[in-house]
Amino acid sequence: MFLLRQNIAKQHASSDVAPRTAGRKPNSDNSKRQTRRKASCVENLSSVDRIRKHATTHLGYSTLSLAMRGLEEMPDELWELQELQKLNLSLNTLSILPSSLGNLENLVILNVWGNELLSLPPEIGQLGKLRVLFAHRNRLSDVPEELRRCSNLEVLSLANNQIVTLPNSLSELRRLTKLNLSHNHIQHVPACVYSMRSLVFLHLANNRLENLADKIQELVNLKILIVEQNSLQALPRTLCCLTGLELLNVDFNRLQSVPDEIYELRRLEKLACHPLDKGLHIVHNPLVKPIKEVLQGGLKALYNYLKPA
Repeated sequence: MFLLRQNIAKQHASSDVAPRTAGRKPNSDNSKRQTRRKASCVENLSSVDRIRKHATTHLGYSTLSLAMRGLEEMPDELWELQELQKLNLSLNTLSILPSSLGNLENLVILNVWGNELLSLPPEIGQLGKLRVLFAHRNRLSDVPEELRRCSNLEVLSLANNQIVTLPNSLSELRRLTKLNLSHNHIQHVPACVYSMRSLVFLHLANNRLENLADKIQELVNLKILIVEQNSLQALPRTLCCLTGLELLNVDFNRLQSVPDEIYELRRLEKLACHPLDKGLHIVHNPLVKPIKEVLQGGLKALYNYLKPA
């Protein structure tokens, strides 16, 4: 915190020193007086104003980035900048966020990924305008129930943490369209997820999932579902109700077969290989005959095989 303040003060002091004019001998007395006067003005600035001078306006948003500063904590004055709409604190070594985070009531985007956060403060629920929260690659083991009050939240990334489940109250995040829970310790899809009916993107890869509940059919707007690198032994038939699916990744599981109704997923146009390709990803599963052989002919061959005459 003190290092940040010192850096800000040094930057102001160095930028305010008057440059020497080429070819002229400067008036040393005037130069010293001018330097002292400007240095005094910098000292008279409050710590809040010094931090505020680092904020910019980007695409109409008041933005401040303190990323990659090696900071273990943030200066108290930061939480007084109530006008901030985008705040980037990523790639530091923060272990906590103070309760005063709740003062930043105008935040739209909060980026705290790549830190060492053990928890998020309950006061995060006071950020009623928050639409995007990046909190991946931390050490979170849970999420506060108060996050449900961020009713405008659209994007939530909690990947690469130590999360086992989510509070049921997060079912109130009805505007959430993208949820990333990959690389956690989740054995069962949290019940609240099945109530997030606006979801378009759901990433659950690299967890400990053994099944998907029949309630998966409630996610009627889902276009991308990634559940690779889990322990799924079967896919529920109700998954085939999600006819808007364009990418379904079930690579590296324990699937022996697929639901007979999978031909209903007509927007899965091909067997996909590249992680970003749309289609059905189903490699590295112990598929049994005849499904394994039929798939060698492509996805269309599988659909023709399973579709009733």
